[in-house]
Amino acid sequence: MRIPTKIDLHTHSTVSDGTDTPEALLQCARAAGLELFSLTDHDAIKGCEQIQALRGADDPRFLPGVEFSCRDEEGKYHILGYGYDAKTEAIRSTVAHGHSIRMRKLRMRLDYLKTQFGFAFPEAELEALLALDNPGKPHIGNLMVKHGFAPTKEIAIKDYLDQLRIRSEYIRPEEAIAGILGSGGIPVLAHPCYGSGDELILGPALEERVKKLMAFGLQGVEAFYSGFSEKLRAELLALAERCGLYVTAGSDYHGTNKLVPLGFTGLEPKMELVDGMRRFLERVSGAPG
Repeated sequence: MRIPTKIDLHTHSTVSDGTDTPEALLQCARAAGLELFSLTDHDAIKGCEQIQALRGADDPRFLPGVEFSCRDEEGKYHILGYGYDAKTEAIRSTVAHGHSIRMRKLRMRLDYLKTQFGFAFPEAELEALLALDNPGKPHIGNLMVKHGFAPTKEIAIKDYLDQLRIRSEYIRPEEAIAGILGSGGIPVLAHPCYGSGDELILGPALEERVKKLMAFGLQGVEAFYSGFSEKLRAELLALAERCGLYVTAGSDYHGTNKLVPLGFTGLEPKMELVDGMRRFLERVSGAPG
């Protein structure tokens, strides 16, 4: 099978914090001329199951994905999982844990807005928010804008929601990696240079971070990412080569929730694929979808 070169392996739908339904995302991938794409909703795999059921013979190839928001004593990590078997308990229990944490945080943020600022929302809208698959800060931010509590979603998040420091349970990176591996999937570190907040991790600190995750079973890094400069990509590609890691490419597309076009990964369509990416694509070429 020919290895695809026009790919996007990091996208989100309405199942988490994107604005495209899984069906609409499939249509957008088709319109963008993608050869292979993945849906990596936060702590959710439901959208992937929907896309797999909707795909036609002429649609782009699809790789099931997921993104787990993780933290340990040394910081935050976003762990992507690809090509897992969705029927396994390993991935389903990890997704369920991530979802339960997300819902607890949502309620804490809503309580914070009400007690600290007097921001209250109609009961019907709160019920609709809580009924979403994986609601988060962007959903609350949009509600705040709708009711005049903030001028933009970005300001709502930065000036209000991010002021709450939640000391709560997180999925640890080793748990996310174990869940992905236990379902036959491939764990990959998303946008590896990004830490907590505006933290940028480079050089020896980045290598130490990656090697720590490799000890848990990490197999790849997202070296091609919409927010990376050529310098950051080069550093990650060199690190992947030294460590024998897979390389992936993703835009982090969220529909209208982010100004990032689908397919915008920094990977030129005619660029010769690096070894780590070629090995990754060869491995997943037989995955369902």
